[in-house]
Parts: sequence; structure tokens; C-alpha cells
Amino acid sequence: MPQSTTVACTNITAANFGRSAWGIIALLASFSASTANADDQWITFKGGDGPGRGKQVVLVGGDEEYRSEESLPQLAKILSKYHGFQCTVLFALDPKTGEINPDVNNHIPGLESLKTADLMIIATRFRNLPDDQMQHIVDYVESGRPVMGLRTATHSFNIPAGKKFSKYSWNTDDKSYEQGFGRQVLGETWISHHGNHGSQSTRGIIVKGQEKHPILTGIKDGEIWGPTDVYGVRLPLPGDSTPLVLGQVVQGMKPTDPAVEGAQNQPMMPVVWTKSYTSGSGKKARVLTTTMGSSTDLENEGLRRLLVNATLWCVGLEDKITDNLKVDLIGEYKPSPFKFGGYVKGLKPQYYAK
Repeated sequence: MPQSTTVACTNITAANFGRSAWGIIALLASFSASTANADDQWITFKGGDGPGRGKQVVLVGGDEEYRSEESLPQLAKILSKYHGFQCTVLFALDPKTGEINPDVNNHIPGLESLKTADLMIIATRFRNLPDDQMQHIVDYVESGRPVMGLRTATHSFNIPAGKKFSKYSWNTDDKSYEQGFGRQVLGETWISHHGNHGSQSTRGIIVKGQEKHPILTGIKDGEIWGPTDVYGVRLPLPGDSTPLVLGQVVQGMKPTDPAVEGAQNQPMMPVVWTKSYTSGSGKKARVLTTTMGSSTDLENEGLRRLLVNATLWCVGLEDKITDNLKVDLIGEYKPSPFKFGGYVKGLKPQYYAK
């Protein structure tokens, strides 16, 4: 197993230290700690103090459009520094260069870290992983441990028929596992863009009767917003799926824009829901799915709060959720716009350890 970059999650910037000599020394020390192993294939943030201390979250990225390679490290920093979780972030890499390349759909090194994980947060899209890598995901899911799926996780895998794990594909025709990991584990597969992609954004409306759910603690109606559009789902969602937040289609790309009138919001599509997944061994896992979660969505405090609350809920620590859990962004966070081919070229995972 390759060595990973492990850093203590900090919020050190040149501005914090001004021009003092001690500030320069500390800044250089921080830079050295986060770039020590340039060939590392993933990054790990040690857990600090907080309710999640002693628990491990593995965040699995790899999508061509919504910049999970930017959002997951930021979410990991928040969970680590403020809430105590040890967080390992995995990336889609070019095996020849070791650079992050979401267009490489068949290589996510480090998935063996799922063996000791307490939670998997997944934000992949149409991956066709080799059997040895896919095996770690399958073993995790079938162990009965919790899963959180973000945005394109509903269509995480696109594995051709005839391969060992083809039933996990988003469009599988395997009758025993209809529409794969997305439908069976998370509650839905890829259906459609319900809002107009790139011109209509999403406002989160809390489902009536769910206001007191632990995952919604500290979140008011309409405080969740993101520039990505609402995804279509089939209603009702399967099994014990319970919608918590509905996606109001917004006319423009600002949180203050009015809602679209007419059929797009009648009814509104769920964009956050809980469900359970019963593994082959009979163990029942908690699952949280949101069709939001791009790197630009993460700029919204309401969504960050929801994801932190959901992490605690997934691992059974809902009694630790309060109205004022800290969810501030850590360091400079200027996410790239969502688009195909929009990832920053030439970066290795250690870049996001800063």
C-alpha cells in the first residue's frame, strides 16, 4: 500500500502572520508538511478534537464535471479540523503521471483504506474500475457500514456486462440488482436534468414534517442553495427512502432569484433523502443521498452544515449535532466552475493537502 500524505488540518495563510519572521517560518513549515511526499496518491487529514475523534471517513472522488477533486478535500478539512474525524481523500489519477485526471475512469488508488473506514462518502461518476479496486467498494457496502452519496454518485459506475461487478452499473439489466449501486444503495440512478443545466439553480426547501430531523439541525428553509440544477428522480423513491429537502428550481444562478413557476416545481424533486441498505449478510446501513454537492455548491453554508450533520448522523452520532456546529471554509477555497474538461491540469493529490 503506497504511503499517503498525512497532514494536521490547519488554516495557515500568509495573511494570518503578516510580515513577521515567525510567521514566515511557520508558513514554510506548513508548506513543507503538506508537500512532503510528491508521489503520494491520496491525502489524509488527521482528526483533531471533536465528536468524530477515533472515526475514519474515506471520501472517494472521480467525476468529470462537478469537481469532486476540489470539494472532497475541503469537506475533509472541515470534518477533520472542526469535528475530529480522520479523513482520507481518494482521487481519479492518471497512472502514468500520478496527476489528478477525472477523465481517467478506471483508476482510483487507495480504496483499500475502506477496510477500516467508519463512513464512505462517494462522489464518482460513470467509473469502470478494475476488479481489484471495485472489490474494496463492494466489500465496504456489503459490510453494512454507512454510505453518503453526493451529486453524481447516483450513477457512480458504468461497468460493461460480463465483468465481475457489472451489476453495480447505473444501467444494469440484472434483475436482482435493478439499476445498480445508485438505485439499490442510494435510492436512485441517473434519470435526468430536471432543472435547466447551467441556467437554473437549486434552492433547498425542507419537507414538511422533517424540520426536526437531526440532519436539518441549524438549517432554515431556503438556506441551502447551489448553482447546480435539480436532478430528476422517480417518485416515490424506493423502500424506506425519506425525503428531507426538496429542490426548488430557481430561475437564475443567484440564491436571490425567484422560483420557476409551473410544472418544474409541481411537484419539486427530492434533493436530499435518507434510506437504509440491507447487505447480503443482513446488516442494515444508514444511507444519506444528495443530488447536490458540486465544488461550487460547497460554497453554500447551508449545504456544508447539512453534510457535516449528515456525517455525524451516518455514524450514529446524531446526539452530537447542535445548531452551531462550525462549518466555515478552511483556507482559500475558490472552486472551479462545473463543466467537462474543467479540472485544473497538472496537480497531484498533495496539492489539496495545503
